[in-house]
Amino acid sequence: MKFVTAIIKPFKLDEVRESLSEIGVQGLTVTEVKGFGRQKGHTELYRGAEYVVDFLPKVKVEIAIADELLDQAIEAIEKAAHTGKIGDGKIFVFDLAHVVRIRTSETGEAAI
Repeated sequence: MKFVTAIIKPFKLDEVRESLSEIGVQGLTVTEVKGFGRQKGHTELYRGAEYVVDFLPKVKVEIAIADELLDQAIEAIEKAAHTGKIGDGKIFVFDLAHVVRIRTSETGEAAI
């Protein structure tokens, strides 16, 4: 099992969710986050004063999936979140050692 975390632009969330649903991903967790990478924020003008926006709004999508779905999930996220511009985001993949569904006490892939 794998745990996939993707940091994407907020307006791409619906496309990513739909792409993951099409390949059989049944659930995901979404969190609104702020951060920066290479782009290191930007400056904005407010009431004549310029200020630096260090942290840009992003969305973190987290999914737990079976190993055989990993490549499809990465491809689905990559295609749906791609704009070709700086700040498209990142995908991180972690090994998932153990999962327990609290309601039924199912474990492993059955709990996903």
